[in-house]
Amino acid sequence: MRLSNRNKVSIYNSLCTLLLMTTVFCVIAFVANEYRFNAMGKESYLLIIVPALLLIIFYISGRQIFEYDSDGEALNFKNRNIIPFLDKPLHDEFPKYKLIKYDVVSILFFKRLYITVSSKNNGSTILKYQISYLNRKQVNDLKLSLNKVVKANKDKINDDRRIFA
Repeated sequence: MRLSNRNKVSIYNSLCTLLLMTTVFCVIAFVANEYRFNAMGKESYLLIIVPALLLIIFYISGRQIFEYDSDGEALNFKNRNIIPFLDKPLHDEFPKYKLIKYDVVSILFFKRLYITVSSKNNGSTILKYQISYLNRKQVNDLKLSLNKVVKANKDKINDDRRIFA
């Protein structure tokens, strides 16, 4: 199964540009109000607080582009930001049999995907992906696909235990 929200890059770029322009315009309006017009009083601080808060929420929500591919014998995860220099893009590929479990954590408008993968050195490794920009259907499809892989791995382990017991 393949899952990607790469087709929404233009929407996220437009939203980012709109938020940046709004923030700059509101800072200019705040400065003009404070030093020239003095028409708004204490409410003028909202001109800075509201757009800055929206911009911060946009960037704290995480990397915007998430791609998942479970075709073949490997799982492939990619997670990147629309602005390349803000965050280092994540790219992980590993065999399906190494997937132990996964967990999707959703707090307010933040969503994270935690993947536990078996490792030779440490026993297991947890990989973290930001999936805040996936819609509910995409998250459900991702869960369904990962459930299939985890179930197949557990069935294989149980079959192996029965054979060697």
